[in-house]
Amino acid sequence: MSPSANPLLTDLLASVSRSFYLTLRVLPRRIRRPIGLAYLLARATDTIADTDAVPLEERLRLLAALRARITGANPTPLDLTEYLSEQSVPEERTLLARINEALTLLQEGPEADRAEIRRVLETITSGQELDLTRFAQGSAQRVIALDTGQDLDDYTYRVAGCVGEFWTRMCRGHVFPGAAMDDALLLERAVRFGKGLQLVNILRDLPRDLERGRCYLPAAGLAAHDLAPTDLLDARTMPRFVMLFGEYLDCAGAHLAAGWNYTNMLPRSQVRVRLACAWPILIGLRTIRRLRLANVLDPSRRVKIPRAEVRSVMLQTLLRYPFPGAWQRLFEQARS
Repeated sequence: MSPSANPLLTDLLASVSRSFYLTLRVLPRRIRRPIGLAYLLARATDTIADTDAVPLEERLRLLAALRARITGANPTPLDLTEYLSEQSVPEERTLLARINEALTLLQEGPEADRAEIRRVLETITSGQELDLTRFAQGSAQRVIALDTGQDLDDYTYRVAGCVGEFWTRMCRGHVFPGAAMDDALLLERAVRFGKGLQLVNILRDLPRDLERGRCYLPAAGLAAHDLAPTDLLDARTMPRFVMLFGEYLDCAGAHLAAGWNYTNMLPRSQVRVRLACAWPILIGLRTIRRLRLANVLDPSRRVKIPRAEVRSVMLQTLLRYPFPGAWQRLFEQARS
């Protein structure tokens, strides 16, 4: 069995993220294992953080314990037996039940990969812990918002921008280490790529987060438009919110444009890596386009790209990749 064919990185990974698994499968084989393993561990920490049925203090304790295992600060195996009963999603229950197997895979990996995985997971978990404490008193009756745009930028870096850096270091180390590139610019655009994807998720999931008492859109920006976080719980607020919402969509689109530039900086011979980058960008831009036409405050109308359209995007990238002009038009059409 090849390292990337471990059942944790195939069957289990596919069950907890079908869309990411498609991206993982197109990557060169030599980086599937570290990137897939990092995703599984991040998904496990996210599952712990999002289990609202467990008291906040217990979630923070378990999150810290898992981070200590990931970073190597504590070698003691985790016992999440009592925690499993609170998992309503069978696949996530399985993930937590097998977390020690995933940690063993981490320990068995090359030292350089281990260091990068630990670095990105430490940053991600810091964002998750900040989230838990920041919104500890939040509810549908008491919506808590971030304070400033800097807080939003910091959050999107911690949970997604750092993933762009990790992805880039993995690719540079394993796939094209000798390519002449502007690494500083590449990493800058990688961070914006990750931030853009996370901002799209925030804007799309706004009603669901509001119902949990979380508003990732800063209070300062809302106040400038004479809005309070609780106003966003009412779908009839959309006409007053649409201008500010459009500004955030523009910001997400600009980040994804930087991600597209990042993709085109990669060596043209690296078809698999460039396809894996292009797919979420093009799907993200199409999501932005739909969000502009929707009442995002209406929780009954969640914007989502149909699977048939996702498959179409994937097919079109394959067909147009050999033709630079046609390839570029994919981006322009998704953005327009």
